[in-house]
Amino acid sequence: TAVRLARGATGRKRIITFYGNFHGATDALLAAGGSGIATLGIPGTAGVPEEAVANTLVVPYNVVPEIGTDVAAVIVEPVAANMGVVAPAPGFLEGLRAACDKAGALLIFDEVITGFRIGPGGAQAKYDVKPDITCFGKVIGGGLPIGAIGGSKAVMENLTPLGKVFHAGTLAGNPLATAAGLAALNELTQDVYMELGARARTLATLLRDACSSAGIVAQFPVVGTLVGAFFGAHTPTNFDEAKQTDEQMYARLFHAMLAEGVAMAPGAYEALFVGLGHDDAVMQQLAERTHRAALAATRA
Repeated sequence: TAVRLARGATGRKRIITFYGNFHGATDALLAAGGSGIATLGIPGTAGVPEEAVANTLVVPYNVVPEIGTDVAAVIVEPVAANMGVVAPAPGFLEGLRAACDKAGALLIFDEVITGFRIGPGGAQAKYDVKPDITCFGKVIGGGLPIGAIGGSKAVMENLTPLGKVFHAGTLAGNPLATAAGLAALNELTQDVYMELGARARTLATLLRDACSSAGIVAQFPVVGTLVGAFFGAHTPTNFDEAKQTDEQMYARLFHAMLAEGVAMAPGAYEALFVGLGHDDAVMQQLAERTHRAALAATRA
């Protein structure tokens, strides 16, 4: 809907996205970048015809691309959380905002993961960059499936019934999901976010200590309540760098942690989350189990 809205609001077709970002199962965004700094998208999965991604441009994350006057929107994960956890480089989000303004394109933040997770205002508040359209999901549903978009009045009025951009659905405004989401959001006070941030840092520290003691070279970046896990000497800044990390070591640690009764994210490019249930006692158990798992991973 966000992409359709941007195209309808601007009268343009082209969309710019970033290599390693994920924006759901929309055909136009299931594109993979070809060779070169910026290339027209090629289908990223079977079942997506070339025509569906013909107007999708895929560029490296953390690099501000040239934005032409044929571009309807730039869509980005303000914190890339589908290639581990990769923070925006200083000036990246600000550069996107300025470049979109200059070209008359809209800036879309995909805050499905970061929205209401890294803080009450999401990534846009943390980095003080305001997009034209924001996409939400996950946390906003309080554990139930839901998605939402928001934006400026001038942009949102392009949606039906006020405007001409179609938006409707059988489950739109589902009362159970919206009630659960509202209840969850009401519990997320600033004190809760501070506590979750502290626990995320604790998680990163105990993972780092366990790996270090086992002789495993790893990086565990933290952004708000998000924790990434990369096995290598450097923290990646884009997807190409993320792919150079040791995915096999992640898999070995994942299975070793399972044997210890701890379920990590199954994929090396997924973020790790903490909750209020991860209290001091749980963290102490986790530290002990992680040390044993890290040693086991080196022997696997």
